[in-house]
Amino acid sequence: MLWIPAGVGLCLLVLPLVALLVRAPWPRLADALAGSGQPLALSLGTSAVATLVSLMLGIPLAVVLSRSGEWPVIPRRLLRAVVTVPLVLPPVVGGVALLLLLGRRGIIGQFLPFTIPFTPAAVVIAQVFVAMPFLVLAVEGALSASDRRYEIAAATLGASRWTIFRRVTVPLVAPGVAAGALLCFTRSLGEFGATITFGGSFPGTTQTLPIATYLKLQTDPDAAIALSLLLMVVSVAVLVSLKDRWLPGVAR
Repeated sequence: MLWIPAGVGLCLLVLPLVALLVRAPWPRLADALAGSGQPLALSLGTSAVATLVSLMLGIPLAVVLSRSGEWPVIPRRLLRAVVTVPLVLPPVVGGVALLLLLGRRGIIGQFLPFTIPFTPAAVVIAQVFVAMPFLVLAVEGALSASDRRYEIAAATLGASRWTIFRRVTVPLVAPGVAAGALLCFTRSLGEFGATITFGGSFPGTTQTLPIATYLKLQTDPDAAIALSLLLMVVSVAVLVSLKDRWLPGVAR
C-alpha cells in the first residue's frame, strides 16, 4: 500500500522537472541564455563565499550545539530554536530582518562607516543566513553519532582542546561537514527571497541567477525557462560530482 502515496510523492517531485525539460526552448536555447553568464558567475561566486563563511562559523556552532546536552533545558531548547528558525522562516522575512539589523538605519548598520545593503556583501550575508542552518544541523548530527572515545583518548595523551578539535573531531565528522557544505552551497545557489529583499537586483552587482530568472519570467518566458533549466543543471551537476568525490559511502 505504501507504493501508492510514494508514487504520488515521486510524481510531485519529478513531473515539474520533466515539464521544465519538455517546455524548454531547445531550438533557441543559446539565444535564450544570452546574458546569463554574469548572473551565473555571481551566483556561483557568492554561494562559494557563503559556504566558506558558513564552514568557519557553522562548525564551531555545531560543536557547541552537540555539546549542549548538559545544559539546562530552556537554554538548550532556545539555542536549537535560534539555529533552526531560518529553516522555517520565509526568506523575505529574513531579508527584512537583515535590513532592520544592517540597513542604513538598522540597529547595527547605523553605526557602520560603510553600506551593506544592495551590495555583493549583502547577497553573501543573506545566503549565509538562510543556508548555514543546513550545515550546522548536518555537522551536529554527525557529531552526535560519532564515537567520543577517540577524543577522550587524545585528551589522556596530553593533546590540547584545539588539537583534539582539529586533529580528531573534524576528521571524524568529515562526511557530515561535506554533506552540510554541499547542502549549504546548493541552498545558497537557489536563494531568492532574502537576497532580493536585502541585496536588491542590480545587474552585475546583486542580480543572481534566481533573481534574473524571476525578472525574465515577466518579459520573456522562454528565457526564464532556459535560465531555470541552467540553474537545475548546475545544481544537479554539483550534487552528483561532489557526492561522488566527498561522500563515496552515500553512493553505496
